[in-house]
Amino acid sequence: MGIMLRKYCHLKYIVIGLLLVVALITLITVAITQNLSSTRNRKYGIVLDAGSSHTNVYVYEWPAEKENNTGMVHQIHVCEVEGPGISSYANAVENASVPLKHCMDSAKEIVPHGKHQETPVYLGATAGMRLLSLKNKDAAKRVLSAVEETLRIYPFKFQGARILSGEEEGAYGWITLNYLLGKFTESIWPKVFAHAFFNSRTTGALDLGGASTQITFVPDPDKIELPTDIINFHLYGKEYMVYTHSFLCYGKDQALRLKLLQDVLSSTTDRLQDPCFHQGYVRTLNVFDLTTNPCTARNITAPYSQIQIQGDGNYEKCLESIQKIFNAEDCLYSSCSFNRIFVPEVSGEFGAFSAFYYVMNFLNVTEKPMDQVIETVKNFCSKPWNEVKVEFPKVKEKYLSEYCFSSTYIISLLGQRYNFTKEKWQNIHFLEKVQNSDAGWTLGYMLNLTNMIPAEQPYTHLLSHAGFISFMVVCSALVMTLFLVGSIIYHKPKCLRKEII
Repeated sequence: MGIMLRKYCHLKYIVIGLLLVVALITLITVAITQNLSSTRNRKYGIVLDAGSSHTNVYVYEWPAEKENNTGMVHQIHVCEVEGPGISSYANAVENASVPLKHCMDSAKEIVPHGKHQETPVYLGATAGMRLLSLKNKDAAKRVLSAVEETLRIYPFKFQGARILSGEEEGAYGWITLNYLLGKFTESIWPKVFAHAFFNSRTTGALDLGGASTQITFVPDPDKIELPTDIINFHLYGKEYMVYTHSFLCYGKDQALRLKLLQDVLSSTTDRLQDPCFHQGYVRTLNVFDLTTNPCTARNITAPYSQIQIQGDGNYEKCLESIQKIFNAEDCLYSSCSFNRIFVPEVSGEFGAFSAFYYVMNFLNVTEKPMDQVIETVKNFCSKPWNEVKVEFPKVKEKYLSEYCFSSTYIISLLGQRYNFTKEKWQNIHFLEKVQNSDAGWTLGYMLNLTNMIPAEQPYTHLLSHAGFISFMVVCSALVMTLFLVGSIIYHKPKCLRKEII
């Protein structure tokens, strides 16, 4: 009798143990199966932004099941490539792709190994390469070929490297901004995440780089006088008619060269008093550099090969000298921005990013009204160079010396050329990031390209969300009960007591 009771007791141990193991395995299996879509239905893309001054590598992720045939893409990684933009390697093509390797290696770590071969890689070169192509098409082709050769080494699906047009750069920047603000579809980001100062209309985009600047927005259809600058987009089931124009040679770096060219042409000595640099600042300008730059290349008869620039630090005079680089005459339309280019009347909210943001952020005026911005720029430009260097010891001298010009140029471009009045200036919002993604053309480029990627069938979950939660609660309770019962029997085995035997 005692032997049989012992066998019965041992059998209970085995049964409870088996039930516990089965419950645990079921719990884990259902949890894994229910969440397979988090890895199975994710796609990745890599976009290289080869700008005029530097290159950035962005990694994007989106679900394979897409909304209205456009993938919901978001940025998960960015890496800034060391050194200048790839256009700077025209005379040393073999070195153009070397700095890219560090960032591409980091992208290889970010993208899951199993997704490498299906992850597309795109390189888009902007104004720096557009200028190089104007100057020397063969050199531009060699630079792109060298970069392509390196990118093909990586286990990704390389889709090519090309030079984007200015209009593409502007339009994709507009897509990025409005996507991140949730203007295309509310289901991407809940409205609570959107910036409070943006309304439900699409938001215009203002982009300022080193070699070009873009303005893009949805204008009043009745006020369009030139249809050539209109681009139509189909995104998330809707049609958008967008005005965009890119002004090559009017990025902040090239605009400075245009101003210096005007100064050289009007100078009779080898010394220039420049109001756009701080008093006490001195820079030597090689006139030859102006003659070889596509934006300033012309017959210069200056008797000097070098000219010394001496800062004078005067906002009003700086603004006056900047106005000379814009041709505001001979407009063929009801209104022009400059150089005979028609721009519809600006209206609604605008997001200003890239150098617009960096310059205004340096001066801490990103949220200030126009009058206060102008006053701040005036005070900054009037400071002696030695004082400025002491106040900002960690800022590179090249950037620090040009903030007076850059900020004055932004005021001139936005206020006078685009006609953002004091009232309309309040509708400009200077942005670096939105929803932890960089404002710029790359995300918009990726969003547009996802239209060409076939959508997979949405992954069907084993259980509904409510059913999954209920199952996990019941199964967890069962595991805990079995564990508790087993523990009680083990510590108090009544079936083995002597009284029963």
